[in-house]
Amino acid sequence: MIYICIPTYNEGQTIGVLLWRIRRVFQDYSREYEIIVYDDGSTDGTRDTLEPYAEVIPLTILRGEQRHGYGVALDKLVREASRRTRYARRDALIMMQADFTDQPEHIPELVKRFEGGADIVAARQEMTEAPAAVRRLRRFADWMQHAGLPKTDAADPFTTYRLYRISVLRELLKALGDKPAVTSSGWAANMELLLKARRFARRIENVDLAPRYDVRTRETRVRPVADALNLFRFSRKARLLAAPAGGVA
Repeated sequence: MIYICIPTYNEGQTIGVLLWRIRRVFQDYSREYEIIVYDDGSTDGTRDTLEPYAEVIPLTILRGEQRHGYGVALDKLVREASRRTRYARRDALIMMQADFTDQPEHIPELVKRFEGGADIVAARQEMTEAPAAVRRLRRFADWMQHAGLPKTDAADPFTTYRLYRISVLRELLKALGDKPAVTSSGWAANMELLLKARRFARRIENVDLAPRYDVRTRETRVRPVADALNLFRFSRKARLLAAPAGGVA
C-alpha cells in the first residue's frame, strides 16, 4: 500500500484537481493506494471540495478545527498512516504539497526506488524557476546546511516531497512515545522528520524531480526572514537530533 499524505491549508482551488491527478496516476500504475489529507483549519472552500472525492477515491480526511501549523500536520499524517498500515515493511508513505508544486506523475519514480530497497527516497528539486522569496530562503538554507547542519544523506533535506518506508516511521514513533514526531515549522519541519527517521533507515536515496511553481494558483507562503529565523533556531536542535546516543529527542 502507498499512502499519499497531503497537508493542506486553504488549498480549495487545487486540492480537488490534485486528487484527480493522483487517481489517474494509479489507474495506469498497479499499486494499491490511499490518500490521507490533513486539513489544518482551512477557512476557504477546502473542506467542501474534499467531501465529494471521498465517495469515488480511497480518501481519508483528517481535520483540525483550528490552524496548528505545518509541523502538526506532518505529525498527524505520519501517525495516521502508521496506524492504518497492515504490512509496515511493504508499505510506504509519500508526503507531498497540495498546491501543484509536487507533481503526482513523479510518484512511480519514488516508488521504484522504494521497491529497489530504499527506506527513504528524497526528492532533489531545482529552484531556478521558484519565486524570489523561495530562492532567497534556499540560499540561506544552503548556507546553513554547509555551515553546520547535520548531514542527512538527502541532497535536499528541506523538501516536502519524500517517501518513507512505514516500518521506519513506526520505529520512530515507538522511540518517541508520546512526544510529537515534528515540533518545527516550515522547511525545518521537513528536515526534522528526516533527521529523526534516518536513525531507523538502512538506505536513503535521492531522485531528481522538477517542481512546478508556474502552475500554482496562489502566492508562495514562504516568508524569507521569518522562515530563515526558524531554520536558525532549528540548527541547535538539529545537532542534538544527529547525536549518535541518547535516543530520539
